Amino acid sequence: MQRWVLFLDVLRRRGDQFMDHADKGKPPVLTFPYEVVMEGRKLKRPCNYMLLHILPDPAVGTDPAKRPFVIVDPRAGHGPGIGGFKPDSQIGTALRAGHPCYFIGFHPEPEPGQTLADVGEAEAFFIEHVGKLHDNAGGKPCVIGNCQAGWAVMALSAVRPDLMGPIIIAGSPLSYWAGVKGRNPMRYLGGLYGGAWLAALASDLGNGRFDGAHLVGNFEKLDPANTYWKKAYNLYAHIDTEADRYLEFEKWWSGFFLMNGEEIEAITDELFVGNKMTSGGIVRNGRRLDLRNIRSPILVFASFGDNITPPQQALGWILDLYSDVEDIRAHEQTIVYNLHHDIGHLGIFVSGRVARKETSEFVENIDFIDLLPPGLYEMILQPKDPKVPGADLVAGDYVTRFEPRTLDDIRGLGGNTPEDDRRFAAVARISDINKGLYATFARPSIQATVNEPFAEWLRMMNPARSQYYLFSHLNPFMAPVGPMADWVREHRRPVSPDNPYLSAQNRVSDEIVQGLDRWRDARDGAVERLFMGLYNAPLLQALVGLAAPGEDARPPHVRDEAFEALVEKRMAEIMGRVEEGGMREALFRVLIHARRGEGALDERAFQMLRKIREEHPGTQHLSVDAVRAVFREQVFLMLMDEDTAMSALPKLLHGEKERKEVMALAERVLEASGPLTPDQRARLRQVDALLHNKEERIEAEREPPLRVLPGAGGASLAKAASDISRADAPPRAMGTAKAK
Repeated sequence: MQRWVLFLDVLRRRGDQFMDHADKGKPPVLTFPYEVVMEGRKLKRPCNYMLLHILPDPAVGTDPAKRPFVIVDPRAGHGPGIGGFKPDSQIGTALRAGHPCYFIGFHPEPEPGQTLADVGEAEAFFIEHVGKLHDNAGGKPCVIGNCQAGWAVMALSAVRPDLMGPIIIAGSPLSYWAGVKGRNPMRYLGGLYGGAWLAALASDLGNGRFDGAHLVGNFEKLDPANTYWKKAYNLYAHIDTEADRYLEFEKWWSGFFLMNGEEIEAITDELFVGNKMTSGGIVRNGRRLDLRNIRSPILVFASFGDNITPPQQALGWILDLYSDVEDIRAHEQTIVYNLHHDIGHLGIFVSGRVARKETSEFVENIDFIDLLPPGLYEMILQPKDPKVPGADLVAGDYVTRFEPRTLDDIRGLGGNTPEDDRRFAAVARISDINKGLYATFARPSIQATVNEPFAEWLRMMNPARSQYYLFSHLNPFMAPVGPMADWVREHRRPVSPDNPYLSAQNRVSDEIVQGLDRWRDARDGAVERLFMGLYNAPLLQALVGLAAPGEDARPPHVRDEAFEALVEKRMAEIMGRVEEGGMREALFRVLIHARRGEGALDERAFQMLRKIREEHPGTQHLSVDAVRAVFREQVFLMLMDEDTAMSALPKLLHGEKERKEVMALAERVLEASGPLTPDQRARLRQVDALLHNKEERIEAEREPPLRVLPGAGGASLAKAASDISRADAPPRAMGTAKAK
């Protein structure tokens, strides 16, 4: 009985907290102090977004030489704050590492006429402003996009590729069709609902505004055991310790925000049902949105335990856009992914365990990610062993390495068959038909009937909101709960852990959870079977035009001759600078040559490079962006024609002192991850012989030179261009420039 009284009292406090938060305008639920830097409502094209500066602890401060972080929270039903409503969070991790931190949030209600394009322009303005405030920092702002904000940041970077530094997208569904049979039922709902017309109906019933509580309700339906039992039971069973944590989370969870009808319809039409983000089907102001235009390194964080954005939806866009890894390199893109084993969707953003491990390593290694050569990598985290070489160079508790991957590794995660893609393509066409029918026959009368009081009444009656009112002080039956709870806390008598009734209670709870899970599995299985059968019907596919000869469910990879010509021109310009540079360019070439037989790239080598930079005052003024440009140019030089690049090495160094210093620095960097391998020693001997105008050859199979050749899909770097991390490359025979 005591637990029941305390449990009801927490629900009462939750309801009052819900109303108090609404009365205050639903400000961001950040645990950090902040100041408003810019208001999107005052821009030329107003929107309800705002830029906040997170104020650091005055006793600690931030390092002005470090790049700023900008966290963008999702506008997917709830309000802003998930990226920083706990000390162990994305914001907390960035601040502890000394980075200036900013946050892009939003107000509860959109501006009249606000569109996704307006939001994109405001976010671009905010990020550009942050870059100007920190123009002397070590690099452009790192932008973290959570969930829905992730694909919005990707779209913005495709339109403004010069705007931001590395991008971290966490739990972001860019390929909404993708998934694995039997695991990802949410992607089928659009088809069973008949497409995006339902979003249009919900917006019309809201008098032109869509209620975010609908999105929250869909999320809660995915796990009925947690929604209807586990969440409340965990509070009831641990009522003496869980109340504060529960109320803290509910403050964010109960903040339902609105969207304009145009915004939610664009999202459902183009992303969820249409899957147009990765197919080039989105056109804004006469410009086609192409994610291949992004020049910032992209870090994708996903989890196998995420039932909203499984890894297939987070990474499937790579398969949609590129034919192979050489195609990624040709577009000068660096894509890194990290996969968690079991954390859920919300845990990606709010879990302290994730913040202390994955998020912390992302922040610590962000400059290293910015310097990675173009390609596809998986980020692997291993606990740090104090006894291994270079352990003192690792700032955190984990050693980070980047393993080269291919598109087959992405395919190995599972995904759709061509038949599945045809089913989803049928859904997209059915959606267009149904939305046209709705707009023609139903929308005019509904819009003429609905007014704002009726729309507000519907929002108040939504079960997601009404539960908070029901258990608040507005309910007269809750009036005695507060005094009773005070009395109980004074006379609290918890039962002992070995109480047999407590054990029986836990067994019953487990059985309830298992029953709800079995019901969920049966429901999801029925949904999948119904979807597969309905949209696999030959007649339906023929009626929507998918049975026509040559009709593809997905746009095929098409060779872009204009892009290939630009790549060839750029590579020719790079080759024209093969004899230009100094010690920095020479060091990069030596390192690339020495590591050509290695696999993963280790953070310890980068930390040694950073240490060397700090030891040389003349190089500290160089930003990460400047070093990145130089390093990438040297990578491409070595990929295209390593013999020519290495033969020109003596012209970059002047005098014996510079030659010795470059060789010594190269050896320091290579030894940071462990003792030199025999292959590395052999390559360094080659370089030393070259620098001293001697000819030293190593018996090894001769490799063909790497040339720039236009190929299908824009893969202008030849197949041989498997970058510095290719594991099967033997040492190359190398002579002097004169001999060559």
